[in-house]
Amino acid sequence: MAKKLFVGGLSWNTTEEALRKAFETFGTVTEAKTIVDRETGRSRGFGFVTFAESEAADAAVLKMNGGQLDGRTIRVNEANEPEPRGGGDRRGGRREFGGGGERRRW
Repeated sequence: MAKKLFVGGLSWNTTEEALRKAFETFGTVTEAKTIVDRETGRSRGFGFVTFAESEAADAAVLKMNGGQLDGRTIRVNEANEPEPRGGGDRRGGRREFGGGGERRRW
C-alpha cells in the first residue's frame, strides 16, 4: 500500500529529481514533489515523497529523518492528510438556515 512522507527543511535549490534520487534507495518512489510559492516560483523548503510500499517509506523515515540533503538537515515523517476546507462564512463552516428544510430570510 502506498505511503506519503513529508520532507521539511529542504534547501531552496533541491529539485524534485534530487529528492527522488535521495529516497529511491529505500524502494519504489511513485512521486516526489517540492512545493513552490505560487507568486514567486521559489521553493517553500518542503516537499512530499510517495512510496509504492509502506515498508520502504518506514525505512526512509528511520534513515533520513535528521539526515542531510543538499547541505541541509531534513525532517522526514508520515504526511498527514489535509483537513477539508469549509465553505460558507468566514469562520470556516457552513451557515445554517434553520432546521427541517425551511429557509430563513435575513
